[in-house]
Amino acid sequence: MRAARVDLNQSLIVAAFRAHGCIVAHTHTVGKGFPDIVVGHKPSGRSVMVEIKDGAKANLTGPETLFHQAWGGLVEIVRSVDDVSALVSKWRAGL
Repeated sequence: MRAARVDLNQSLIVAAFRAHGCIVAHTHTVGKGFPDIVVGHKPSGRSVMVEIKDGAKANLTGPETLFHQAWGGLVEIVRSVDDVSALVSKWRAGL
């Protein structure tokens, strides 16, 4: 079993979610395509799995693609701190 690879921007993404009042659980070590973090946003009552990608050209791996296709719930992809702000704004708006 290989060690889970952490995207270089993961700490910035996690810090940005926390700065918006979110709770973050690290799940990148689960493997088999499971998203990197789970984010809780208490005001909206949302718990969302989030896949972190480093840069606009970063694509999902094969296992990640399969997980996203099979999962019945919401999985968001975040590539930047700006993506975090946009996502949290969407949650606050009830979308």
